[in-house]
Amino acid sequence: MLFMVIERFAPGAIPDIYRQPRDKGRSLPAGLTYVDSWIEASFARCFQLMACDDARLLQEGALQWGALAEIEIVPVVPSAQTQEVVRPFLG
Repeated sequence: MLFMVIERFAPGAIPDIYRQPRDKGRSLPAGLTYVDSWIEASFARCFQLMACDDARLLQEGALQWGALAEIEIVPVVPSAQTQEVVRPFLG
């Protein structure tokens, strides 16, 4: 499954946010795969696309960030797959 992980950064936390993966890597639990990410121009939020078969891995990953960010986890479906689901209902 795919998940959009939305991180709302604590004020002033950007250097620490970037220092952690530089110094320790992403430190993701086995089975949790980083796909891609996007950062708001204001540095307020990061949108990370992650893949895994067990949502508990996302919970474990979120705990590793501690007080640096507030985490929201949203299950998502690629548009192409959603089109397949909707197609029979289009008439």
